[in-house]
Amino acid sequence: MIESLHYLPPAGGTHSALSERFTDLAPPLTARQAAIESARCLYCYDAPCMRACPTGIDVASFIRNIHDHNIEGAAIKILQQNIFGGSCARVCPTEILCEDACVRNHDAEGQPVRIGLLQRHAIDNAEFKGHPFQRAPSTGKTIAVVGAGPAGLACAHRLAMLGHGVVVFEAREKPGGLNEYGIAKYKLPGDFAQQEVEFLLSIGGIEIHYGQALGDNLQLADLHACFDAVFLGLGLAASRRLGLTGEDAPGLMAAVDYIATLRQASDLAALPVPRRAIVIGAGNTAIDMAVQLKRLGADEVTLVYRRGFEAMSATGHEIEIAKTHFVRIRTWAAPLEVLLDGDGRVRGMRFEETRLEDGRLVNTGAIIEIAADAVFKAIGQGMAALADPLAPGLENELEHERDKIRVDAHFRTALPGVYAGGDCVAPGQDLTVQAVQHGKLAALAIHNDILSKAEAAWPT
Repeated sequence: MIESLHYLPPAGGTHSALSERFTDLAPPLTARQAAIESARCLYCYDAPCMRACPTGIDVASFIRNIHDHNIEGAAIKILQQNIFGGSCARVCPTEILCEDACVRNHDAEGQPVRIGLLQRHAIDNAEFKGHPFQRAPSTGKTIAVVGAGPAGLACAHRLAMLGHGVVVFEAREKPGGLNEYGIAKYKLPGDFAQQEVEFLLSIGGIEIHYGQALGDNLQLADLHACFDAVFLGLGLAASRRLGLTGEDAPGLMAAVDYIATLRQASDLAALPVPRRAIVIGAGNTAIDMAVQLKRLGADEVTLVYRRGFEAMSATGHEIEIAKTHFVRIRTWAAPLEVLLDGDGRVRGMRFEETRLEDGRLVNTGAIIEIAADAVFKAIGQGMAALADPLAPGLENELEHERDKIRVDAHFRTALPGVYAGGDCVAPGQDLTVQAVQHGKLAALAIHNDILSKAEAAWPT
């Protein structure tokens, strides 16, 4: 996929110099800073920050542990609810979740307690002699998990804790899902994502098979027949199309594909980097793409969105990151045409200005052309096709809501014994922290359903 950019020059500088641009977005707290920050917490009863956390972390309790110099205790409090507490401390939009709910978040205080940085401090500095959680006695049951991303691995870990055996099937060559392939490199630098997975797997009872793609060399019917339950943590692998002529031309590609290549690159200096780039989209992925291009040395990066700033799904914090990197943001412009040069390569895009009329987005007829050596689309993703609708198969029996799998309140799909969670289910916010919660809650539902069946089958 990134081969479509082969004609572009490589990033300027050396791998070592470029790597310095992809260190942590925010430096960690020192022990002294953590002590001072933890002292700001009021340890509220029925803390609003805890209620705002999708995984239900007892924020006040873990911060009190930090204040009392009990780092391991703080980390355990976090990991009990969110086994991906380390990565979520770095990538979670705390500014619209726990920190937004903090009672210190008012003008007189100036800022809320820095919960995300305190969570990172606890996880990064905890020194466990072994895995902090023990497996329950074996139930003799084995569950298949499809997808080794945050939802699938969170489900696998909780099932292992409950005494079940777990076999994870992953399409790629590494585990981690979005954390490994889809997060901006400056948010999860180095091999942090893999270290976190290794820690998670150290509980035991979980095995992973790679190169296994559902609907290709892995069939849901086989999993359903061979395992006591199946959890689908498929993510959203298919990038949506613009629907424009020239969309497959060299120089136009999905932002997520470039980000994945960037995260796996052994030599950043070898990456093709456009001098001028357009990023189409309004979410955090669009911001990640634009900022990383600037860090790689692109001269001019323009993010284009068809609505206004207030409608952008990227958080205000993310938008400020883009602005500090001198990313140009052009709102009220809808993609109209891909402009190609004489060799059939991208040379820019034509947009049509938009506006709201009676609450509806309409085109105005005014045309804008932006020159670019490459265009990256970050307009959302959908689920890849799992099955041929004309062929029989259990995949066809899954109910869908738009382009996601429909589940009930306990993450059960329409197929008995098959559960799903994370970005592939509706409703969903496409947040890592929410995917972790889905996996955890689905594991509890699987466990309870399996025990209920066993009790029903037991002779009276």
